[in-house]
Amino acid sequence: MPVISRRQRARCPAVCLCLLLAAAAQSAFAAACAPPPQGEGRVAEIIDGRSFRLTDGREIRLAGIEPAGITKAERVNALSALVAGRDVSLRGDDDAPDRYGRQTAFVFLAASEVPVQAQLVSQGQALVLPDIENRDCVAALMAAEAEARAAKRGTWSVNDVIKNAESADDILAGVGHFTVVEGKVLSVRQSGATTYLNFGRHWTQDFAATIPRRVLPAFAAAGITLKSLENRRIRIRGWVEARPGPRIEVIRVGQIEVLGGN
Repeated sequence: MPVISRRQRARCPAVCLCLLLAAAAQSAFAAACAPPPQGEGRVAEIIDGRSFRLTDGREIRLAGIEPAGITKAERVNALSALVAGRDVSLRGDDDAPDRYGRQTAFVFLAASEVPVQAQLVSQGQALVLPDIENRDCVAALMAAEAEARAAKRGTWSVNDVIKNAESADDILAGVGHFTVVEGKVLSVRQSGATTYLNFGRHWTQDFAATIPRRVLPAFAAAGITLKSLENRRIRIRGWVEARPGPRIEVIRVGQIEVLGGN
């Protein structure tokens, strides 16, 4: 981060100071999240809140985020304001199209070191979706989200974005939707090929996170012992299911944030 002297502060108005600090944040983000190049193009059409089509026909999906706007129009407008008609460069660890034919990537505007994803997240127009393996990129996006949350920007201007794990009915109202839930893990239990992080004592009614056995090696590699999460406050993000109580399946380590101890 550049050093700003008292004399510079005196000469530089508040806006200038903010720009200097923003430039420092951009450099920090670029150092933390710099996947390999995947090519370039010009945006021709906005499809939805996290995907667009280039003039060469490629459909691009923004990696690592879930749009936060209430309506599709709001989500489209937020992305359009940043990239419509602009030249962009693409970065990512894999340029193979997904099952829908979309190329998933981090998207950068010309002369910018901050991906469009981070701009949407910092504006409160998107939440972090840890669907990528690059932990540095996930951590950088999480930092941008925390800053937006503290500043109450966009979706964070309301207080019910993060659901209370004890409010099962409130969580169930979001079945099928991407949701962030926070609470204290009361118990960790394994049943068959699934590990349950239970946030209540009534297992068929209260909220729980489910972790398939195939994901356990990733937690071990990250140095996380699931049993150690008992009596700790954590934040979980993912899509809510009803089975019959509210559930979120955890298939990536990044879906869980450990917030505190007992």
